[in-house]
Amino acid sequence: MTTSKLIHGYEVVIGFETHTQLATQSKIFSRSPTAFGAEPNTQASPVDLALPGTLPVMNREAVVCAIKLGLALGSHIAPVSIFARKNYFYPDLPKGYQISQFEIPVVQGGEVQFFLGDEKKTVRLVRAHLEEDAGKSLHEDFIGQSGIDLNRAGTPLLEIVTEPDMSSSEEAVAYAKELHKIVTWIGICDGNMQEGSFRCDANVSVRKPGQPLGTRREIKNLNSFKFMQQAIDYEIRWQIEEIEDGRAIQQATVLFDPDTGETRAMRTKEDAADYRYFPDPDLPPLHISEQWVQEQRAQMAELPRAMAARFVSDYGLPEYDATTLTQSKAMAAYFEATAKACGQAKLASNWIMGEVSKWLNAVEDHTFEDFAEFVPPGNLAALVTRIADQTISNSAAKTVFIELTHAPGTSHDTALAYVDSIIEAKGLKQMNDTGALEKIVDEVIAANADNVAQFRAGKDKAFNALVGQIMKASKGKANPQQVNEVLRAKLAG
Repeated sequence: MTTSKLIHGYEVVIGFETHTQLATQSKIFSRSPTAFGAEPNTQASPVDLALPGTLPVMNREAVVCAIKLGLALGSHIAPVSIFARKNYFYPDLPKGYQISQFEIPVVQGGEVQFFLGDEKKTVRLVRAHLEEDAGKSLHEDFIGQSGIDLNRAGTPLLEIVTEPDMSSSEEAVAYAKELHKIVTWIGICDGNMQEGSFRCDANVSVRKPGQPLGTRREIKNLNSFKFMQQAIDYEIRWQIEEIEDGRAIQQATVLFDPDTGETRAMRTKEDAADYRYFPDPDLPPLHISEQWVQEQRAQMAELPRAMAARFVSDYGLPEYDATTLTQSKAMAAYFEATAKACGQAKLASNWIMGEVSKWLNAVEDHTFEDFAEFVPPGNLAALVTRIADQTISNSAAKTVFIELTHAPGTSHDTALAYVDSIIEAKGLKQMNDTGALEKIVDEVIAANADNVAQFRAGKDKAFNALVGQIMKASKGKANPQQVNEVLRAKLAG
């Protein structure tokens, strides 16, 4: 378990359970569709409702999804796993039990690696098991009534359970984002948190250093990364205050209210014994052959972790850059196309992680795919080429970049000519005439005797002030590196 930083003298311990809705066309044990947004109770079959005389039949594609996840996370894929009945009574659970896996899950162990800032983190996984989703309770507060929509009942889920390896809300969110990236990358989940396709439950407890694990409270159904961090932070503060006031923490399931920023108890937390698990008599053990696993391994696309390692070895990128660039398939493909076109991998990486990311953050509802439509890789490669050959400065390149985002879809074949036309039209070409630069430097030195004297007296800030004056006099066209060299030579003379 990760050693946690202390918060008011307490260690924080966090584990996660993530319900990943699988991207299958039909439910896990029936042929009912799983499309989101259908009219209530139009996608629930007799099998989903466990009506007398019906029998569940395993969805093969759901098993394929489980195999893919196990391969992606370096887990053991059980050759034989068992389905069980998890018994509890709730209005949206039509059978009075949920078909899940308990003692022998299909995916066992594995890990998720990610960066928190520059620090590499690893969260160990306990298991991932196949199960069916419940229905949904609909509360119409304005008429004081509730209803049940059973469309979601029987939708296939993989519940992914971690060890309690996280020690802050920041680390928990970074883990959740990485897991979200993986399940969408391998295509087993659409990752839509608003529609409930990726729902996270955080188990949070606190303790004094060296003490046994504290009593945990489970925050249910966190459906955004922003709310996830807010909920965990509030729960940590609440538990510490309770303990400091002499009250014991009671194991419970809680919900987060984004309007108040607080968690509130929903029900006392059950233990496994309360669910009275027993093997489902209607479902035989699930058998997964090694051949089936190897077939899926051969068909899987390159995984983010493997791709990041290749970016380090093939392009000489730092591990942090490589991990950041593999946040999505679209970003990774864009980087690789840009790097190949310009031969400047690190500079391309800097621009994608810098200006491109800023553009995406500033423009609402735009994805990396949208950006690639505005600025194809060849266009950014042309811009990077002109920075690398010192035709333009980094500062001028930002002006060119803005122009590129205003003219979507320029052909790769004419990208360099197009970038050159922007540079020419805006007069951004960098000054590389040494004679002209020396003349400007001489004029600035003559006009700024005080700064020259201060620099020679050992004040480095005075040198920067002179550089600024030179750049201003050249209208930003002077090569900064050349300016530094010429100015130092003149001042030393």
